[in-house]
Amino acid sequence: MTGYILESLQTPITHECDVLVAGGGIAGVSAAIAAARQGAKVILLEKQFMLGGLATAGLITIYLPLCDGKGHQVSFGLAEELFRLSIKYGYEAGYPTAWLVEQNKEALEARKKQRFDVRFNAQLFAIAMEQLLKKEGVTILYGATVCSVQVEKDKISSLIIENKSGRSAVKAKSVVDATGDADICMMAGEDTELFAEKNALAAWYYSAGKKGFQLNMLGVIDISDEENDGTMEKLIPKTFQGVCGEELSEMVQLAHDAILDDFLKKQAKDETLLPTTFATIPQVRMTRRLSGKYTMTLEDERKEFADSVGIISNWKKRGPIYEIPFGALHGTKIKNLITAGRSISAEDSMWDVTRVIPACAVTGEAAGTAAALSDDFEVLDISVLQGCLEKAGVKLFICNN
Repeated sequence: MTGYILESLQTPITHECDVLVAGGGIAGVSAAIAAARQGAKVILLEKQFMLGGLATAGLITIYLPLCDGKGHQVSFGLAEELFRLSIKYGYEAGYPTAWLVEQNKEALEARKKQRFDVRFNAQLFAIAMEQLLKKEGVTILYGATVCSVQVEKDKISSLIIENKSGRSAVKAKSVVDATGDADICMMAGEDTELFAEKNALAAWYYSAGKKGFQLNMLGVIDISDEENDGTMEKLIPKTFQGVCGEELSEMVQLAHDAILDDFLKKQAKDETLLPTTFATIPQVRMTRRLSGKYTMTLEDERKEFADSVGIISNWKKRGPIYEIPFGALHGTKIKNLITAGRSISAEDSMWDVTRVIPACAVTGEAAGTAAALSDDFEVLDISVLQGCLEKAGVKLFICNN
């Protein structure tokens, strides 16, 4: 069926803020905390009823490395603060003793073999982040889906949201797109790009049985080049772009089919086995991103940027590190819109590096800080932004790391 329905809407303005963050994943949480610490009035919109995005609701419970794989930490600030928060109430696997406990020559040598990463509990991490946001004075609006953007004179004036209360408008001076899919960029008319290769199916779930509490990683797995032996197989041949409602619905149902099939096979060998939780959102890694003022590539390894806002490593291999240029966080059309996390401007191969938790935290902190400082990112004084980030403990330049 085709056709249109003509609507005439009068939408009430229910909230106003300095910084509006769309998306409560790691990037959004980091942006909200950073903006609040700069004294901004912050509202965080999250369409689920759980913070953390793929890291929690998506069960990608691996806090990937804060180090270069050769014994040097490169990501600091909120990237490290959230790392420690993720295991505040206990960890599941991979506790990095050499980084968090031992402080001697032997530990420094051990760090070259043990990367600064960990596996955390999704539910505890989500609640811990919520507690931190409340402590910082951030207003969280759960169940809030952004359905429209109001743009006036090259700036977003408000986001139109729908939640259990109905349809309403949230006015803001600056907006951080941390949706993971560059939804706000797309709605506002900023330039965006789709991921060419699309996403293979993933179906992660937890179970408990004779072997204890287990994370079952079906389909796509985030593994380093060292661990990749070429045996990982797709669950199904079909791939998914990740920005279509019908497609995502199909993807989730196929994941559920795979989970049930895998569980029944394993239960036949262990009658005590029970599933404890499965991913409650589609496990798409890369969908749509900003096409920004600067687009990062793998060739930017160890490249120095005058507008750097932080450093990340390549989780897939040991050695490569990257400065994140501020130009990769904003476009050229909408002055008060900035991105963080999976939505930043990076070509496909580099996108796989910038989409993970540490990079989301680094770019989120930069975006939130910038949004608290200005409503025009083209003219923002980079030195002021960098000064705030350095004061917060962020290392900006490889030469000083």
